[in-house]
Amino acid sequence: MANALTLAEIACLAWERMDAGVWDFLEGGAGEEWTLRANAEMFDRVRLLPRVLAGIGRSETGTRILGRNWAAPVAIAPMAYHTLADPTGEVATARAAARADIPLIVSTFAGRTFEDIAAAASSPLWLQVYCFRDRSTTRRLIERAEHAGLEALVLTVDAPHLGRRLRDLRNDFRLPQGIEPANLTGTGFSSPSGHAQAEFDPTLDWSVLEWLRSISSLPVLLKGVLTAADARRAVAAGADGIVVSNHGGRQLDGAPATLEVLPEIASAVAGDCAVLLDGGIRRGRDVLAALALGADAVLLGRPILHGLAAGRQAGVERVLDLITAELADAMTLTGTRTVADAGPDLVGRPQSQSDGTPPAQTRAARGRSPTAGGAGGGG
Repeated sequence: MANALTLAEIACLAWERMDAGVWDFLEGGAGEEWTLRANAEMFDRVRLLPRVLAGIGRSETGTRILGRNWAAPVAIAPMAYHTLADPTGEVATARAAARADIPLIVSTFAGRTFEDIAAAASSPLWLQVYCFRDRSTTRRLIERAEHAGLEALVLTVDAPHLGRRLRDLRNDFRLPQGIEPANLTGTGFSSPSGHAQAEFDPTLDWSVLEWLRSISSLPVLLKGVLTAADARRAVAAGADGIVVSNHGGRQLDGAPATLEVLPEIASAVAGDCAVLLDGGIRRGRDVLAALALGADAVLLGRPILHGLAAGRQAGVERVLDLITAELADAMTLTGTRTVADAGPDLVGRPQSQSDGTPPAQTRAARGRSPTAGGAGGGG
């Protein structure tokens, strides 16, 4: 594990250790996975421009968001059931995030309790919120998280139900025995898509922000914004931040890559709220590209589960060490002294698009390469 030098190498280690159906559940996207792949391809096309004789000395990766200092402009994206990757689950992830001094966004469907996760954490914890048809369930979840010390709410706004994920349909995916949401009670969780169809509120509208503020004083961010119009409306509605996200390519296949729409959204927000981005980040230079095009920070998703599966807490630590070291390297070589100094002048003309060949849909079809399709894109 310590010999892995890239996130792709860690993905290979994780793939070797994981059940095929679980791998597809974590890695797969909606439909033919065009959006899943596009997330990573947009970063592959970015060209960063070195600035020589900049005289910057050592680059500083630290930043400050929502009143808290982060050691790097990277947080861990909300993902359900870290316990699918390792029984220690979100507890191990929280310990690794604490060591790296970056936030962890805890999923509504976390496999470990808020209390256990908070006991392992010393860096910020936020709660990702799905709004259920039964608002009392959502309210109890938020109250419990707030009591445990979680510091912000990240409302997922792009999931009236889960997208049509063909890998899961082909596998008839069900959660393995013993994997369940530790902070919810009820039934039907074994089929994630079936549970979402039955329990998620498909009538959710902008009034939900007012409702959230009526039950909690925590900052609220909206995750799933892909247009400038929605970004402006989020600011007008009082959102403290937005996450430019297509749900890791897992909702609407054919939606744009997040990096593609980031500049317009950042311009529309004009600094009135925090702008975060997820989807396809696999290298430190990807982080710098997102900063240059308008993000305040990024969320790292699937690679965290790769690290957890490959090496438990140490594996997640390795993922975070690599991404932050690569970021510092890219900053130094582009003459970027601080995160705030990253701007559009760092980005050159993008490489032309690929031929558009669709990704393989199953692990078996991918042969021995975990980076073809699933591991190469998404959150």
